[in-house]
Amino acid sequence: MAQGAKRVLPFERVVLVLQGGGALGAYQAGAVEALDAAGIRLDWVCGVSIGAINAALIAGNPPGRRVERLREFWESVTQPQTWLAPIWPADGKARLWANRMSAFGTMLYGAPNFFSPRPAPPLTSTAEKPDLVSYYDVSPLKATLARLVDFDLVNAKPMRLSVGATNVRTGQPVYFENNEREIALHHVIASASLPPGFPPTEVDGQYYWDGGVVSNTPMQWVVANRTRYAGLVFQVDLWDATGEVPLDIAAANLRAMEIHSASRVNISVDEFRKLQHIRRALGKILDQIPEDRRNEPEFQMLSEEAHVQVATLVQLRYATKEYELASKTFEFSRRAMQEHWQAGYEDTRAALEQPGLWELPHVSEGVRVIDARAKA
Repeated sequence: MAQGAKRVLPFERVVLVLQGGGALGAYQAGAVEALDAAGIRLDWVCGVSIGAINAALIAGNPPGRRVERLREFWESVTQPQTWLAPIWPADGKARLWANRMSAFGTMLYGAPNFFSPRPAPPLTSTAEKPDLVSYYDVSPLKATLARLVDFDLVNAKPMRLSVGATNVRTGQPVYFENNEREIALHHVIASASLPPGFPPTEVDGQYYWDGGVVSNTPMQWVVANRTRYAGLVFQVDLWDATGEVPLDIAAANLRAMEIHSASRVNISVDEFRKLQHIRRALGKILDQIPEDRRNEPEFQMLSEEAHVQVATLVQLRYATKEYELASKTFEFSRRAMQEHWQAGYEDTRAALEQPGLWELPHVSEGVRVIDARAKA
């Protein structure tokens, strides 16, 4: 059984699902700190893009060092405060322009220990290799992760790690998992290779882009591959599909990006609920099959499918601030990182107070969805 800080959780597995979203990924790190403080043991972490980087930092460090390593990473890739920081207000137009300037600086100069601009990115078919086709060089990120992630620990499999990527040639989504293969640095880099900023990454002779090219959330993968156990799933999203109708071009650009990047988890949850009802109905019918026919292969196959388990899904979603634009994914200032981290921590702490979180759903319910934004 998964252990909580002061109680035994009734769930057999605890799963953490991490979406892509660039600089917003510090929100996920704050969520991990809150889960760690609550003593919640993770069994499976699944990520895409920046979520894959955070996932590798989690799986590649022992429980007592995960938050420390996450903080070391996020402090190393963000810019310290500038001399203007004390006069920037917490919100408003001045803050909007401060964020815009910071994001523009990242686009021009890169982010320390993460990516740096190429002197002359290939704009035509002049590159000698596909892994040079990008605006930025990710060698700094490779060095950072090689220092902060213990891949021997990842492959010792104390927890399951899954990172999503996109095959450039076939356009198909692919998940690299440590329960199926040995995971190395290039698998994580592949999951974060968002074009045209970052180059494709070669893995076993194939080239891969960021998993977000196909789907920015790995939640569908978790639902589709959920084995027969009662699970508690924390889904930490960096984009929200709901929002207001935009009134200017900048807001329209942000709104379109939010809709494109947000999870479609509600579709997966509805499908899972329907499947649970079908399984229960199938189980009732199989109970009426005579004993002398229960050794037949068809009965065994259907009996396995009729097995019903339950899950609780906790949805954590970063709430975009009024002063943030579509460029927020490039806003690698130390101030923004700290704000994102704190938001993830506070949202997760609030989610852990939600009623029903600590009890198994009834079999008839199948999956219980808890929105962290709802008031306890």
